[in-house]
Amino acid sequence: MHIELTEMLRCPEPHPEGFLVLSTGEMSGRMVRHGLVGCPVCHREYEVADGVVYFGGTGKGERGRVDGGGTRPPSPVPRPDVLQALLDLSGPGGYVVLLGTAARVGAELAPLVGGIHCIGVNAPDEVAELPVLSLLRCESLIPLRGAMARGVVVGAELASPAWLAEAVRVLLRGRRLVVAGEEVVPAGVRHLVTGQGLWVGERQ
Repeated sequence: MHIELTEMLRCPEPHPEGFLVLSTGEMSGRMVRHGLVGCPVCHREYEVADGVVYFGGTGKGERGRVDGGGTRPPSPVPRPDVLQALLDLSGPGGYVVLLGTAARVGAELAPLVGGIHCIGVNAPDEVAELPVLSLLRCESLIPLRGAMARGVVVGAELASPAWLAEAVRVLLRGRRLVVAGEEVVPAGVRHLVTGQGLWVGERQ
């Protein structure tokens, strides 16, 4: 996890959002390889292991199991250049959130827009953490603060109402949501286009 992402994290426990505290154990450049993320509100602690932050389990340092949250089968993710255009990523900086299998494209998407950082949430096991791609795991929600992402891409297997609501929550107003699935109706998002297995909208 990139160390600067710490200020964008949120505890998944049901209490108001607050800033989390990072205790680093091992760093590689600006990436945290091992450590703990703590919540000053509820005092929960979450493990950072091999660069992945695990917001699961029932106590200190426990990883838990991340559930897919949807019944749709995985589908191919669009090419990075196509996603760049669909998300309207024309300037540097900020974060793009990639849910589930969408995280597979993070390593190629980030370099197309200098300075942008991708965050993979519940990525497939083969996706590795990189300087341009931080990885988080949580079975209940997207462990990020509200209205912080310049774009969100949702893999088909997580295109359920609960995860789509979370995708909208973390998306900045006026920014775009891309879903791998044409039969979705996320609340609070203005529909822009549907086709080739994708649904694209803009948060109102």
